[in-house]
Parts: sequence; C-alpha cells; structure tokens
Amino acid sequence: MSKSERIVKIGVVGCGAIGQRRHIPEVAANPRARLVALCDVVASRAEEQAKKYGGQAYADFDEFLKHPDMDAVIIGTPNYLHAPMTLAAFKAGKHVLVEKPMATTRKEAKAMIEAARKAGKFLMIGQNQRLMRPHVKAREILSTGRLGKVLTFRTAFKHAGPEFWSVDNHPGTWFFQKEKAAMGVCGDLGIHKADLMRYLLGEEIVEVAAMIGTQNKRYANGKLIDVDDNAMLLVKTQSGVMGSIIISWTNYGEPEANYTVIYCERAVMMLATDPDYGVIVRWRNGDEDKHKVGEIATNVKQVSSGVADMFIDGILAGKEPPINGMEGYRSLNVILTAFEACAAGRTLPVPK
Repeated sequence: MSKSERIVKIGVVGCGAIGQRRHIPEVAANPRARLVALCDVVASRAEEQAKKYGGQAYADFDEFLKHPDMDAVIIGTPNYLHAPMTLAAFKAGKHVLVEKPMATTRKEAKAMIEAARKAGKFLMIGQNQRLMRPHVKAREILSTGRLGKVLTFRTAFKHAGPEFWSVDNHPGTWFFQKEKAAMGVCGDLGIHKADLMRYLLGEEIVEVAAMIGTQNKRYANGKLIDVDDNAMLLVKTQSGVMGSIIISWTNYGEPEANYTVIYCERAVMMLATDPDYGVIVRWRNGDEDKHKVGEIATNVKQVSSGVADMFIDGILAGKEPPINGMEGYRSLNVILTAFEACAAGRTLPVPK
C-alpha cells in the first residue's frame, strides 16, 4: 500500500455523548481512517456503536489497548481519566486525541506532553471551537489588520447544562461529580472560550480575574452540586486586550448561546450573533460586511467538528496537529488560574 493510500486505524474509548455524536461518526466518515475498536465501561454502549460503525467492542481499557494493529486512540471519557488513559496509550505506542480539558492539573498536562515526546507520538486536544467556520473566518479577517488594533472582546458560551446533553441525562451525571469532573462549567465550556480567544487573537492571556460559583444545579437530594455551574472571567492578553468570558450551565428558557464580539479600532466583528451570517463586520461608518461561512455546532445540532480529520491528517503527514498538547496546556492554565484568582479574590498572572 502506498503512503497516499494508508489508512489510520483508530480506537475510541468513551462511547457516551461526545463519542456517539462526534468522534465515532467522524472517524467512520473519514475515508482515510478505520474504526477498529471501541471501549466503554458500560459494555452495551461499546457494543451498540460497534454494531453501527464496525470495530471490536471492549469494556476493559487495558484489553482495548492490546487490540492488534491500532495506530491511534481517541479519549472521550470523564475528565479524571484523561491523563492516566493518555499516558497508558503512549506507553502502548499510540497517537492520542483527548477531549478537553486535557487534564485536571498542570502536573498531569505536563506529564502528558512529556510522554508524547518520549513515545515519539502525537498528542492532540479536542478544542473544536477553533475549527468552526465562523471562527476560522474571523481569524482570517483579523490577520489582515484591516480592522485595526483589537481593543476589547466579550465571548459567551451558555446552555441549560450537561445533563440535558450527556447520555447520563440526570442529576447523577459525572459532570456534576467533583471526583470525576474536577471542575464544572469552567472545564466544560470556559476552556473552549479561553482557547478560542488565544487562537483568534494570536497571543496569550496573561492575567485573569474571576467570579466562579454554583448557582442552581442540584443533585437528586436537593444539595447543590460540588462543581461550578456559572462563571464570569475578566482577562488581559500580552498586548493589553481586555475581555470577558461568560459561561453558564443555567441558560434556561432560551436557546444555547455561543457567540463572540471583538471590538477593534475601525470596526466591531460579531461571530455567531446572527442565524444566517456567521461573521458580521460593522465598520465605524455603519457599513457592514456579512459572511455566510457555515454554522456553529450546538448541543441541539451537531455539525462536523473537523477534529478527527485534523488528527488523521497529522498522523498521515507525519506532522503534529496544530491543536497539540502545549496548546491544550496553555488554555487549561488560564482556567486553573481563574479558580486560583477567584479563591484569592484578586487578579492573578497566568503562570508560565
């Protein structure tokens, strides 16, 4: 088989919502990949997906890693398993694509990056917001410099909560369990927006202030959940751009919100604020440039994320995917600093 005809053989661990709605069908749809193994602690989930898409079903992760002729692993499990499963996959000689947040601590994230280096394998993080068409177009527009210097921004990601999306659609979902999730809405939605703004602006976030709390989500017994369900972050970048990141799991009574507004010297650029035009540039004189560039994925309507495709392309080209371990670490670093800033009651620098 020639290099151009090579097929990447992929196993997916985690056959919950993110596996069922994104990773598994996207791998199956890629002509240059083959789904060879599926793993979930709930055996019936893996078996159901294997019947639908092919591959061998496993309930045990160690046995899954022993599957013959598997090049790469996609990890879509609860947050606390991201690091140990990634380390085990590298030890088994696999490339790894892991969901965000890549880890629950800086130490874990650094260990994952080092393990990838030692194994000579690629580590990619599933920060799919970068790949959404409105965001790709926005970065393209910003890179021209036509809008002038970026001054401020506001970005938000709000929906009714993971229990309405997860396969565990009840108050006992792992998203609400601190020992499994480590963090709540900040790790689920906030890291998306921290990563997106780093990508769009092309620079690092260096200062963070935050209000993080649990406002409404409760367990079945009526007690508030142990992780955050709402947060408001104020951040500053290297060049002095100031912005707000608003995230919520209690966006009841209205559609999911997932938008960004960037204020520049010559214009304001609005992303996903209009149902028809993914990017709108409104100039100071009132003129508008409207761009139909595709949709933002939502929990209600998934569109192809491009994450698996980027992972597969990188493996076939022998080139590390752009959303690598260090990119994941830097975005996680912002979110962990937000928790520290909230606890300290003051603005904190993002450690290097």
